[in-house]
Parts: sequence; C-alpha cells; structure tokens
Amino acid sequence: MYQYELPKYLPTADELPCSDDTPVDNELQELIPSLLKSILRMLWEERMDWFFGIDMAIYTDPEQPPIVPDGFLSLNVERVFDENLRLSYTLWEEEVPPVLVLEVVSTKPGGEYTTKLQEYARIGVLYYVIYHPKRRRKARLEIYQLHKGIYELQTLNPVWMPEIGLGIGC
Repeated sequence: MYQYELPKYLPTADELPCSDDTPVDNELQELIPSLLKSILRMLWEERMDWFFGIDMAIYTDPEQPPIVPDGFLSLNVERVFDENLRLSYTLWEEEVPPVLVLEVVSTKPGGEYTTKLQEYARIGVLYYVIYHPKRRRKARLEIYQLHKGIYELQTLNPVWMPEIGLGIGC
C-alpha cells in the first residue's frame, strides 16, 4: 500500500478541485473510458465494491496538484449511488490506490510515457493502460503491469488481469 506523510488537517474530496480543468482534445478521450465504465456496470451490476472515475482528480497529497487520468478503476471501495457522489478521489480517504488507470494519448504531449507513468508507479497502480490511436508502427494499445515498483509492458493481447478478474485488449 502507498505510504506518505500527511499534514494534520486533511481536506475532504468535497473541499478540493475535482479536475485540472483541461478539456479533452479528441472524442476518444471520453468515449473509451465511458465504454469501459458501461461494460463494468453490466458485468458487475450486483457488486458494490468498485468505482470507475472518468477525468476525475486523484489526490495523493493535499498540498500537491492532482493527477487526472482519462479513466481509473478502484476495487474494494464503496460504490456510491446516492447524492454523496465523489467529486474527486483522495488516497487518504479511500485508502486504496486505483488498480487500473487508462490514458488515451491526445494530440498534445501529456506525459503518458514519462511523468504519469512514474506517478502511477509511485502510488501503486497495478495496471497502466495507454491507448495511442494515431500510432502506426507500434502497438496502439499498451498494457503495463507494476512489478517491484517498475512497469513491465505485457505482450499478450488480450491481457488477463487476475487481480481484477477481467481482461483487456484489442
């Protein structure tokens, strides 16, 4: 589990900005995470221990800016249906890092292969999925699994993720 030193006062998710206010620059950045969330809703209709956030801020430290993936899945957290919907995802309240993060590469550099990759590894995200729709010579879908603090590219397609009980691929 991710460990960090926190100040005495910890703001709640309601007290923090819920996104980085960066607009998406292509339709796929909204469509792909929404499709995954819809599939999970159908598959896990009865389960109440998962959450899928889309363009939602993940806070690891209240004094640092959040990281905002296109989509992320957390397990073993409360799935909320009533008026208490999450505005952001704070690790000090949830106590569980996302198990999967999805980034859809846009036309502007977004740090998917550098800063975001490092940050997701630092907080313990087990699976990091990057979809690069404009790629021609390399795979458009890359799935990385965290092993001893370092992401390793998975070569199978689809990739079975036993910790989640699902697979993902093209």
